[in-house]
Amino acid sequence: MSAEHDMPAGDAGEGGFTIVPPVAQPGGVDIVTFGCRLNAYESEVIRARAAEDGLSNAIVFNTCAVTNEAVRQARQAIRKARRENPDAKLIVTGCAAQIDPAAFAAMVEVDLVLGNAEKSQAGAYADTAPEGRVRVNDIMSVRETAGHLIDGLKDRARAYVEVQNGCDHRCTFCIIPYGRGNSRSAAAGEVVEQVRKLAAQGYLEVVLTGVDITSWGSDLPGQPTLGQLVARILKLVPGLPRLRLSSIDAAEIDPDLMRCLAEDPRLMPYLHLSLQAGDDMILKRMKRRHLRADALKLIADVRAVRPDTAFGADLIAGFPTETEEMFENTLRLVEEAQLSFLHVFPFSPRPGTPAARMPQLQRPVIKERAARLRAAGDAALVRHLERQVGRTITGLVERSGAARAEDFTEIAFTGEAAVGSIVPLRITSHDGGKALAEVAVLEAAE
Repeated sequence: MSAEHDMPAGDAGEGGFTIVPPVAQPGGVDIVTFGCRLNAYESEVIRARAAEDGLSNAIVFNTCAVTNEAVRQARQAIRKARRENPDAKLIVTGCAAQIDPAAFAAMVEVDLVLGNAEKSQAGAYADTAPEGRVRVNDIMSVRETAGHLIDGLKDRARAYVEVQNGCDHRCTFCIIPYGRGNSRSAAAGEVVEQVRKLAAQGYLEVVLTGVDITSWGSDLPGQPTLGQLVARILKLVPGLPRLRLSSIDAAEIDPDLMRCLAEDPRLMPYLHLSLQAGDDMILKRMKRRHLRADALKLIADVRAVRPDTAFGADLIAGFPTETEEMFENTLRLVEEAQLSFLHVFPFSPRPGTPAARMPQLQRPVIKERAARLRAAGDAALVRHLERQVGRTITGLVERSGAARAEDFTEIAFTGEAAVGSIVPLRITSHDGGKALAEVAVLEAAE
């Protein structure tokens, strides 16, 4: 359960991952993206590399391995694509391909399997001959930060800068480090320069993203912290109105990051925490680095310096050995921490992880607990939305009639506003999932 699930790139399924359908490229290259925002980011790199390499009449599947369901749907999509495109080259890459390349190589539909390190390399798509059908190296041997990290992914409203990749931690449930490798950081100067370029292009919001962004800097000289990187960006790019963080580990908020939250309103008041559970025994069995009290203290400390901060969280339902009492501790955490946005994962045992060897719960129990946790999340969101009614807040317009508040609240609004602009919005009501608003007159925003 990694860092980028706070901003889904497509529709989330029960497995807790997202799927981005291919963009039609007649005679060219389609990219089918599974999983996280980071994969969506890297799919754009793949698109550019494929074009440079002269690839045509091909479909690239950028897979996810966070759940068994993610892998199953990728295999299903590959088979369907072959039936519908008998002459196209089918290329599989991403975390699932990195972790189990043999399984995809065994599929008769697949022409080429690329690892996560290989998928962004120049020349990777130039030769799809059968003798080079599987090109997957040991991801743990990768030490350098790939050059594409700071290229920036842009949508119509905001831009993303990948500042870090990989993870040094080994949570017992998580397969992702084996797909992404150990943590590698982009150099601070390169990140700042990329953010400066994006701001100069007119982007009003930049999101720092990665697999485990709070570990940024641990592999760089002097071991700078994420907070120091954020402070440097805010200082050296004064024209950027909004800087946002993707998901962070509750065990790693450093003093400089806390100071930035307290002192600079341009750092957005929304933190998506990788909590995973609210019971201490389960957290220990997950090999997490925080306990329940640590999470509650961190949230209280942030609210003490930035009261308007909203919190989201990743939570797993039905972890092995979880009793009803343990689950209730997680369920109560939603209200105690006043979480506003939940990303719920029904536990999915990934082969090769310690959690897969622990005593498993029955699937109906896992599904029932996930449903209860989602219901608690729905109620928490309603409470959050009710607090917004009557306020006038600023929203970044993502598309016609849709915006995102500083605290990540989704807003549907009436009135005219350009995509990518920041406008004042008067919240009039909500529909249980998003705030409903109207564009406020300028006098109301002053």
